[in-house]
Amino acid sequence: MISPAADPARAIPVLPSLDIAVSRDFYRDQLGFDVIGPEMEDYLIVRRNEMEIHFWKSEDRKLPEVSSCYIRGGEVPALHAEFSARGIERLSAFTVRPWNMKEFYVWDPHGNLLKFGCAPEEV
Repeated sequence: MISPAADPARAIPVLPSLDIAVSRDFYRDQLGFDVIGPEMEDYLIVRRNEMEIHFWKSEDRKLPEVSSCYIRGGEVPALHAEFSARGIERLSAFTVRPWNMKEFYVWDPHGNLLKFGCAPEEV
């Protein structure tokens, strides 16, 4: 049995996807995530280092447009540099926001918003 300290509880976002194959291709090929588990038509799990995101198949086009998740940590500046170099189309500037977090945003093909941030002193 794994001790609780070795496997702490964590939050994992579960975002809507209009097309699981399109989500898979974007997160794998554009953002460098690995696909975890068996391929299914209605569910997807992707992981990159400690970042894990799940997706469920939705027919409602409005849901991804109002869904988001926040990814925080010291790896964020390197991710922005990598995503910029990869030419990710819907990538915002990496800037300090009024709430004193340095952030950038990525919108996936269906409109889900990924917010990446770190404290300015972590940069």
